[in-house]
Amino acid sequence: MPIFEEIAAYVEEFGQVRRDIHAYPETAFEEIRTSDIVAEKLKTLGLKVHRGLAKTGVVGTLSIGNSNRAIGLRADLDALDIHEENTFDHASTINGKMHACGHDGHTAMLLCAARYLSETKNFNGTVHFIFQPAEENVAGGRIMVEDGLFDLFPVESVYGMHNLPGMPIGQFGMQVGPAMASADMFTIEIFGKGSHGAHPHQGVDPIVTGSEIVMAFQRIVARTIDPIDMAVVSVTQFQAGRAMNVIPETAVIKGTCRALRTLVQQQIEARMEQIVTGVCAAHGLTYTIEYDRRYPVLVNTPEETSKAASAAIAVAGEENVNTNLPPTMGSEDFAWMLQDNPGCYIRVGNGEGEDGGCVVHNPNYDFNDDAIIHGASYWATLVEQEFGEGA
Repeated sequence: MPIFEEIAAYVEEFGQVRRDIHAYPETAFEEIRTSDIVAEKLKTLGLKVHRGLAKTGVVGTLSIGNSNRAIGLRADLDALDIHEENTFDHASTINGKMHACGHDGHTAMLLCAARYLSETKNFNGTVHFIFQPAEENVAGGRIMVEDGLFDLFPVESVYGMHNLPGMPIGQFGMQVGPAMASADMFTIEIFGKGSHGAHPHQGVDPIVTGSEIVMAFQRIVARTIDPIDMAVVSVTQFQAGRAMNVIPETAVIKGTCRALRTLVQQQIEARMEQIVTGVCAAHGLTYTIEYDRRYPVLVNTPEETSKAASAAIAVAGEENVNTNLPPTMGSEDFAWMLQDNPGCYIRVGNGEGEDGGCVVHNPNYDFNDDAIIHGASYWATLVEQEFGEGA
């Protein structure tokens, strides 16, 4: 089953939708204009539309036939707080915000598939098209689930898709098991005693203690975690003092931890607490730790990954589907949806070099509209294979 002719006919329409969304980016829980566009498109296609989950989330429901089976397909809506450097006609009109991760394209692909499925009706079941806000940093996926997403719209499986710069257009990738890392964020505040920089013996220096903690953190992955496991501990901020001749009262250390297994995630958090407690006690300081387990490990289940691979192969051919794509230490809040349901999160090629090869979260990134036909065809094929005759 190659690219659908009907979808090919829709590509320019949804390319225009994509570029319009790109020009007016909206960040977490502010996706009002974007969700209005999505809701109106879905209503025009005859879908039942529900709004308000996680504030700006949209769910469109399409039921065909008499089956009680249901599937969820998810795209993300939000942009990033990045100033766009592109100069093309659809560049961001909002200073300091841009679609630098391709969520505009993800939305367009899912809308395109919704049009095809609503017109052809070549399946027997229910599809919930889930348009999720606030994927970046604040876990809108978790909030949609907590707001009752799967209570209101129960599914037997749920699927997600993300573009991948550097992968050629028309190719797909996925893997069984851990696909993306957990994302934990930490803030450590160290309390010492301030003094004149010329008289350090009269104070208790939080900078030296904090520096010792930072260096000890570098041994967590190297000497605490099994070398077979993948893990990251990154200190990304160290804030202390304002004057060059004053030892400050406090120091603040912030950063992120990543892991591909929950056990490793637990080991990292426990070891960090031990290090901070021990180092501060040794030097006579006190501290606080805020450790936020923001995103869990994203785990693709075997049966659903096999179904995703089958749909991708039907669209692109076996030679263009990598079923052993290496996992990444990046994170995705689609993981929260996979905590409640089996499913699979796949990658679709965004192109190479100047045509889609720019990495995400870069001020020169743009989603490649040539990927729309492939992503939308994958979505449509997945539904028709799952809910078609003989399924």
